[in-house]
Amino acid sequence: MSGDRAETRRALLEAVERVRETINAGADEAERLRTLPAASVAALREAGLLALKLPAVLGGAEADPVTQIDVIEALTAIDPSAGWCLMVGATTLALPGVFLADDAMRVMFAHGAPLAAGCYMPTGQAVADRSGFRVTGRWAFASGIRHAAWVSGSAWVVRDGARTAERRVFVVPTTDVDIHDTWHVAGLRGTGSCDFSLKDHFVAEPFTWDIERAQPRRGGALYRLGLPAFVTNEHAAFGLGVARRALDAVTALAAGKSRGLKPAPLVARGTFQRFIGEATLRVRAARALAVELNEMAWAAVGRGESLTPRQHAELRSAAVHATEVAVDVVTRAFRFAGGSAVYDASVLQRCLRDLNAGAQHFMVSDSAYEGLGQLVLGLPGEPMA
Repeated sequence: MSGDRAETRRALLEAVERVRETINAGADEAERLRTLPAASVAALREAGLLALKLPAVLGGAEADPVTQIDVIEALTAIDPSAGWCLMVGATTLALPGVFLADDAMRVMFAHGAPLAAGCYMPTGQAVADRSGFRVTGRWAFASGIRHAAWVSGSAWVVRDGARTAERRVFVVPTTDVDIHDTWHVAGLRGTGSCDFSLKDHFVAEPFTWDIERAQPRRGGALYRLGLPAFVTNEHAAFGLGVARRALDAVTALAAGKSRGLKPAPLVARGTFQRFIGEATLRVRAARALAVELNEMAWAAVGRGESLTPRQHAELRSAAVHATEVAVDVVTRAFRFAGGSAVYDASVLQRCLRDLNAGAQHFMVSDSAYEGLGQLVLGLPGEPMA
């Protein structure tokens, strides 16, 4: 590990510790508000955590993929909703910072790095119109939109009345979109992941980029990872962070927990002891795989190489694997906790809800395994199928 990399990691993990008290204090309020409270957002911003993935030239950390895992996992272990908002907010700030034209950058970053949100599923259309596009559509799961100044989405480009294969990302002020109060959900309640929509809204071309063909305008090797590799590490980190939080919670509970007609301490049960031992190693193994593959990807882009389709598929599959291990571990921890875990006040109940909500994300769909399997078998494969 280089000195600069080690220093960046140290500084970011210290930042996580500085916000711990505020994030903890705001976790219940986030559940009630269905979005992070202002104090939590301010703490994340002031600590520099939301600039985790932003190019250094724009004042960001430009942290390598494994350092990102460390940071997102650590914050998620404090509060999963805050960890989720960190990973989405950091990415939706970084990508415009990397790809937007200079004219657009001067507007979006006029007062420093803003708060950002967005969704990149192409659930809209962008009709080419002279110096830009007229955008119409509705996008779901825009985590953090309630506190964001700018929001991004993606849409299929329409030219001469016909939809093309071109997919454009667009960025607009949040005041330009309609936010729909859809976030009434089982898990990740504190993320404010509402829908937003636009109707025939003009977006000047400098505020867009072609997601398949655009080359980074700013920053270094990190932005040569491409998609999905640029975001797969986030999802692995989130799952690992929730699993860590659940294991800590059930371990703390075990010493004073007894169950049965002839109550026996949970900590003394062989089945629980086995679970703790096995779960600890499974989470570490899933983490080790994610770290190994992300280190290999980081080394490749550092050499000036582009990642292969198989590397992308492996990285996404490792995120799926980490998520699946975490879901199993958290579910079993919840079961061992017994009736006390069903209450809203239970950390284990919240972990169960939040992790299963996060596991619904397309990035960690088990279709990733299919894409990897096709490539392993020598068949045409697609990492994002």
